[in-house]
Amino acid sequence: MMKLNSRRKFIKKTTAAGICISIVPSHVISGLGHKPPSDTLNIVGVGVGGKGFNNLNAMDTENIIGLCDIDWNYGQKCFDAFPKAKKYYDWRKMFDELGDSMDAVMVATADHTHAAISATALTMDKHVYCQKPLTHSVYESRLLTKLAERYNGATQMGNQGNSGDGVRQLCEWVWNGEIGEVVEAHAWTDRPIWPQGLERPKTAMEIPKNFDWDLFIGPAPMCPYHEIYTPWNWRGFWDFGTGAFGDMACHVMDPIYRALKLKYPEAISGSSTTVNTESAPNAEKVRFDFPEREALEKVKMPPVKVHWYDGGFLPDRPDLLDDGVPMIRDGLGGCLLVGTKDTLICDCGGFNPRLLSGRLPEVAPYLKRIPGAVGYIDGPHEQDWIRACKESPENRTNGSASFDYSGPFNEMVLLGVLAIRLQGLNKTLKWDGENMKFTNIGANETMQVVEKFGFEMVNGSPTWNVERKEFNALESATEFICHTYQNGWSLPEMPS
Repeated sequence: MMKLNSRRKFIKKTTAAGICISIVPSHVISGLGHKPPSDTLNIVGVGVGGKGFNNLNAMDTENIIGLCDIDWNYGQKCFDAFPKAKKYYDWRKMFDELGDSMDAVMVATADHTHAAISATALTMDKHVYCQKPLTHSVYESRLLTKLAERYNGATQMGNQGNSGDGVRQLCEWVWNGEIGEVVEAHAWTDRPIWPQGLERPKTAMEIPKNFDWDLFIGPAPMCPYHEIYTPWNWRGFWDFGTGAFGDMACHVMDPIYRALKLKYPEAISGSSTTVNTESAPNAEKVRFDFPEREALEKVKMPPVKVHWYDGGFLPDRPDLLDDGVPMIRDGLGGCLLVGTKDTLICDCGGFNPRLLSGRLPEVAPYLKRIPGAVGYIDGPHEQDWIRACKESPENRTNGSASFDYSGPFNEMVLLGVLAIRLQGLNKTLKWDGENMKFTNIGANETMQVVEKFGFEMVNGSPTWNVERKEFNALESATEFICHTYQNGWSLPEMPS
């Protein structure tokens, strides 16, 4: 109880401090805290055993002063790589102790804790690099977008393909009218490559040493420890991750979202293999309907339907795609933009764009390129964020995946997750993006979701035992959009 009260006190203290600060002290230079922008940044990492280790390696031009992970066994390789950094289990304790000396925070925890960590850092006027998906809920994405507007920190979502040359070339072609007006788009991935479609484990396991299960659970509902959840496999469970869609769409759909200047869809619908109350399905399809957007100088932006596929599902093979050419060439995914003049196809993150007609557009490059970001590798994306961190807020050029862009983009991605979780309503869901709510789910509507799906042979006959649980659909949708936090965890208030 003392531990819990301490955490509540910390969140309350940092939230209040962040909201009340309106005048930057004279000794603070360019929002960087204790040091001028030309100096090396002091960076702390939260979630350093997996992707966070790669991110920190890409940031090793700076001082890595703090490392936090709930699993010190999994994080050991990162601890060894940065032996001077102070180690923590609880990011709140790290913020409390290193807050005055840290300039920037790298967040690579499970999806469900991204928002609380990133939001707290922003209210402390720290720079934030947060892995994709940016958050676990639509509301959390909107919150980080608003907080990034209010505070001085430079921000970046960790979809590193966003810094690549390919997506910039793709945008230049589309905006020049090379494929005409885009009327439909498709994106796909071979993920998941981790377990999905699983039910909750029936047994509990002993919590390993050097591991804090309570901190892993964080704001999610408590459940017994089991090794199936972490590391990495948490992606497939609704309480902690967002499935293949949330994991990969921030990479694969980025060229479509950017090139077509999308924002909020007006409708979504989805279907999948069996989805249950605990875990994302093994394969799914989602459709987004977007309204007309403002026309560009050389091309209009008419209404467009955007389709997503994962788990082995793919769009119909284009007639002009040569026989023998796989739809997934890079082991990640790809996308297709169907225009009135031509069709453009690319690999994950917009890399290697090409027209199915075989024509090579003659469009002079003009969008800013990130040095070294010619492939899908770690380094340039993080370094472009570091560059933004060292620029004064009033003269800063934001990173290409700063929260003003990636926040709304992540909202779209998470709506794809909701299309799957709410498919039991058997309807196309109408979405009011500005107010973050569905407009065609009635207060008394219900839906059924599989809770258990068993199979056995009984007296030589195949027998299925399927148990479904009924939910109030509007209450479920409201919870999916804006989570109820548990265990004393909280978020700063949404800025007006």
